[in-house]
Amino acid sequence: MTQLFDENGRLNSVTLLQAGPCVVTQLKDDVSDGYTAVQLGFGKAKKLAKPQAGHLKKAKAESRYIAEFRLPFSQAEAGVDQADNPTVGDTITAGIFSIGDKVEVASTSKGKGFAGTIKRHNFSRGPKTHGSHNYRAPGSIGAGYPQHVFKGQKMAGQMGNAKVTVKNLQIVFVDVEKNIIGIKGAVPGPKKGLVRVQGRQE
Repeated sequence: MTQLFDENGRLNSVTLLQAGPCVVTQLKDDVSDGYTAVQLGFGKAKKLAKPQAGHLKKAKAESRYIAEFRLPFSQAEAGVDQADNPTVGDTITAGIFSIGDKVEVASTSKGKGFAGTIKRHNFSRGPKTHGSHNYRAPGSIGAGYPQHVFKGQKMAGQMGNAKVTVKNLQIVFVDVEKNIIGIKGAVPGPKKGLVRVQGRQE
């Protein structure tokens, strides 16, 4: 994360992400696959297994990561010129984003390990006076009837290391030459983590 000033002189917290170059590894349509999507490859793998190498052979890529982005409609239905459609092997850079665009970001959050209810669910602690020993205990987890703990009860356990999606984030910086975009606010995941950035469908 870093800080950038906008045109009004206000300071914004910004997360910088490397947004490419991504290679189009596969195109799916309603006829052959039953839905419309574009598959992108990112990064370079040290060594590819034979199935992955065969899949990427047509695109002439050695992508380490592959992600698929569903499209709500086909290009023909949207009236898009077929000459503008991406083809397998094309390279997509950060130039597809513009300042002011709203995006949806998904990633795996940082794992915090086993955590108690105070840290995990923001429970309040008990009193520390008058002989109380209920400092950080969770308290009651159910009633006498129906004599079992309900599913979803907030208790101690694994914290973090889960898929987190943040919607309606704004792009405030784009560097096409270095394939870097700046997103206003925080993004889930650790440094050098893999993040999925997708434009919001209006």
